[in-house]
Amino acid sequence: MPNIKDRRQRIKLGIRHKIEGTPVRPRLSVFKSNSAIYAQVIDDSKGSTLTATSSKEAGLKGVNLGVSKEVGKKIAEKAIAAGITQIVFDRNGYLYHGNVKALADGAREGGLKF
Repeated sequence: MPNIKDRRQRIKLGIRHKIEGTPVRPRLSVFKSNSAIYAQVIDDSKGSTLTATSSKEAGLKGVNLGVSKEVGKKIAEKAIAAGITQIVFDRNGYLYHGNVKALADGAREGGLKF
């Protein structure tokens, strides 16, 4: 029976086959651990990170819905400052629920268009 990491990796590869970050519409990738949540805006054509933030960088402790929403707003603020208004959302194999959804909602409130 496959474990959770194998399942997430399989889902992640399926998502990455469907979406790609371009210079016009880069990819917003999310990673979460037990202690922090991370978000980065990536241009896949160059293979470079345009901007990134995390709950640790924002000085927030733990991972909950409020922290995730703040990280979403912070990444939106940084992306708009870099001239990015439209993105493709990469949930990175996680379910679109809970902290991942809160981060996406925070990014939308911050002004990014998905």
